[in-house]
Amino acid sequence: MDERLSVRALMDDAPYVISEDETLLMAWEVVERSGQRHLPVVRQDGCCAGVLDRAELAVACAAPAATLSRGRVRDLVHGRRTVTVHPEESTLRAAAVMTEEQTDALPVTDPHGRLAGLLTAQSYVAAAAGLLRSTGQAQDAPRPRATLPGLPPRRREREYGIRMP
Repeated sequence: MDERLSVRALMDDAPYVISEDETLLMAWEVVERSGQRHLPVVRQDGCCAGVLDRAELAVACAAPAATLSRGRVRDLVHGRRTVTVHPEESTLRAAAVMTEEQTDALPVTDPHGRLAGLLTAQSYVAAAAGLLRSTGQAQDAPRPRATLPGLPPRRREREYGIRMP
């Protein structure tokens, strides 16, 4: 991989995100419908509060439904150290951070801490395999996708044409 390649070239600059004020149930629904393995969490001011992993959410969602409707996303990310990278940093430095932190996803933030995108190990694999795809969005003004409205249908329905009850 080219040493000069920036994080901006590999990051997803429009991931689905969730507010730290949302319920755990809503976070699970977003992960299920979007097909993302990682869900960036943002505060009211747009700053990144962390990233939830699909497996982590699955464990949290094993609780009774009444608990899920009361539990908030902030409960999972509160007190957690969030390591971020910036779009102009090199992919080699970001890979070193991912390795050191033992994570396969890093939030990409602007100088003010606002979420600009998400860098995943999957992005590195796609780039190494020559499968890097352009998102077609302006490179200078990335905008994360809001969780609502416009959330896609559940994956099974979308992939196989099966309507879920």
